[in-house]
Amino acid sequence: MVFSSTTFLFVFLPLVLLLHLAVGSLGWRNAVLLTASLFFYAWGEGPVVLVMLLSIGVNHVAGIAMREDAEPKRSKRTLIIALIFNLSLLAFFKYANFLVDNLNVVLEGLGVHFIYLPQIHLPIGISFFTFQAISYIVDVYRKKVAAQPNIYKLALYISLFPQLIAGPIVRYLDIRNALEKRQVTIEGLSKGGQRFIIGLVKKVLIADTLAYVADQLFNVPATALGPGAAWLGIICYSFQIYYDFSGYSDMAIGLGRMLGFQFLENFNYPYIARSLRDFWRRWHISLSTWFRDYLYIPLGGNRGSKYRTFLNLGIVFFLCGLWHGASWNFIIWGLLHGAFLILERTIFGKIMDRLPAWLQHSYLLLVVVISWVFFRAEDLPQAWDYLQAMVGAQPAATYYAALFLNQEIILTLLMATFWALPIYPYFEQQIQAKKWVVLDGVRLVGLLGLFVLSLATVIASTYHPFIYFRF
Repeated sequence: MVFSSTTFLFVFLPLVLLLHLAVGSLGWRNAVLLTASLFFYAWGEGPVVLVMLLSIGVNHVAGIAMREDAEPKRSKRTLIIALIFNLSLLAFFKYANFLVDNLNVVLEGLGVHFIYLPQIHLPIGISFFTFQAISYIVDVYRKKVAAQPNIYKLALYISLFPQLIAGPIVRYLDIRNALEKRQVTIEGLSKGGQRFIIGLVKKVLIADTLAYVADQLFNVPATALGPGAAWLGIICYSFQIYYDFSGYSDMAIGLGRMLGFQFLENFNYPYIARSLRDFWRRWHISLSTWFRDYLYIPLGGNRGSKYRTFLNLGIVFFLCGLWHGASWNFIIWGLLHGAFLILERTIFGKIMDRLPAWLQHSYLLLVVVISWVFFRAEDLPQAWDYLQAMVGAQPAATYYAALFLNQEIILTLLMATFWALPIYPYFEQQIQAKKWVVLDGVRLVGLLGLFVLSLATVIASTYHPFIYFRF
């Protein structure tokens, strides 16, 4: 079940909101949300929900075993066992087939028989709820939070449906108080509802529209693409992945607000960045801060020599790429970002800092957009052919940009460019600061109109791809 489906928008969400408001006590509200969250996950995954329940049970026991009065050695052993469990769970479901496929390549070269492993189903959202579970047990071990004695509250934290299948990666530290005490207010419902609408508009009207063009251009042989068509395809995809994921994060944050939770921001206009360092402070913030706090800093961060820092960055972004998917394409995407982050810590970064802002920004966009080719392509040969098409190195090109451009696509690209700039929040801040009641009314009417248009689009269309489902 996705947020942009008719089932969610017209049945699941209204029922959950009504039940959450109708029951009085916090205990009953938690029960409603836990039941709804497990149903939400089981709707699409069926019995695979048992995997998530197993994760909840193991991490609950681990947290209790590391309570404040536990011996340090015992707590450390418990942490190691819990980490092995969580990472093994992720490795089995997400990477087992990838590892066996690559091992078979080596075995084939040695003349050894293949290892057969049936295709393992990838549970939706396993990367997200596993990282949340890891952050919980590590924070308990570090004494940043007390272990949650109530397994139902821990289950609600890990399975909470707004952020369950695609983040943001919420830390227990950030919502522990809301699990114990929270209020549903008119302001929360209003602000949360507006945030949800903005996310739905991003997803349905921008991401899905541009996804159609990107999918068409990536589904034809890259050797047949002219440079204009190739650039159009990757630009559409660059906007698609941003609005697909940031739109989903907006909807998750809005839903959380309506239910009394405050989720941290996950995107902060990353395409206005002027460096990869700045980009990763703005893109998928919950993931980048997770890797920083639970991997980069424990590895030593930038506290050692510059070469040690470079190695730490390389490890982090190798694993960041692998986290996104069991594919060499994702690994190369991560390593490219890691390489440029390392480069920015050398004399290259000092030179870039002295350049005009437009050149810094152009550099950032060029690196990010080219990197997205590896993220979107099905395999390395397609990525290489696509990059060649972008520089006009495909002599047999038969597909050109004009074949895929129409008024709707041009208008959507303009809208995507507008929303990628921090214009709307500035406009909203000015309205609130100067108390422009009429303009605020116009803004709300505009949001309502876009909401109705989004609902009409959801009803009329069956094309609602969601990129981060496979992560």
